[in-house]
Amino acid sequence: MMGVDKYKLIVHEQAKSPIAEAYRTLRTNIQFSKTDGQLQTILFTSSGPDEGKSTTMANTAVALAQSGKRVIIMDCDLRKPVLHKIFDNKNRGITNFLVEEICAEDLIQETQVENLRILTSGPIPPNPSELLGSKKMQGLFNYLKEQADYLMIDSPPVIAVTDACVLASKVDGIALVVNSGTVRPEMAQKAKDLLIKAKGHLLGVILNRVEIEEEYGHYYYYYGSDTTKIAK
Repeated sequence: MMGVDKYKLIVHEQAKSPIAEAYRTLRTNIQFSKTDGQLQTILFTSSGPDEGKSTTMANTAVALAQSGKRVIIMDCDLRKPVLHKIFDNKNRGITNFLVEEICAEDLIQETQVENLRILTSGPIPPNPSELLGSKKMQGLFNYLKEQADYLMIDSPPVIAVTDACVLASKVDGIALVVNSGTVRPEMAQKAKDLLIKAKGHLLGVILNRVEIEEEYGHYYYYYGSDTTKIAK
């Protein structure tokens, strides 16, 4: 990705960089983005593939953990999971819990970041949408919420499959990651409309890969509440 490792935990490894500071700004905006209730479960998705949602979510989770919050990240992208690669963990997690008789606590793994734990996707199943909408999955959500201050959830892109919409109404807020270099406005608008139709609460849009300083590559993350701007 333009000279930057797409699986890099920049907030953890380059804490003084402008990119890490942008993530900390994103962290602050998330923490103050909902005033009418608790914001604990946050879903990260995108309109299409390769927009950087997983890396964005991972670095945001690190930033939250660094502020002293107990964070669990959950890889609900059961079609193309990458969080186990980002954090270098074994991929034994959600699908193992859903189809086997395993205690959830035994599947939650520590990461190299203090206060941050991960529940990976597990083996790719033939029926992701059905599993994500199951009662057992809801029970897993409820359990994980009791174990953390923030539960951060990665999901597949909105337009390609229904998985993100299945999860939309189960979370307190949704962050939509948009690649400034490739996404068409009408696709971003369609993603927004699908999430709202699914009764999801859209917190805002993260504009990804906007050049700010050549020496740090081509990443910058902006978080805003006025999502209508992306469609104009």
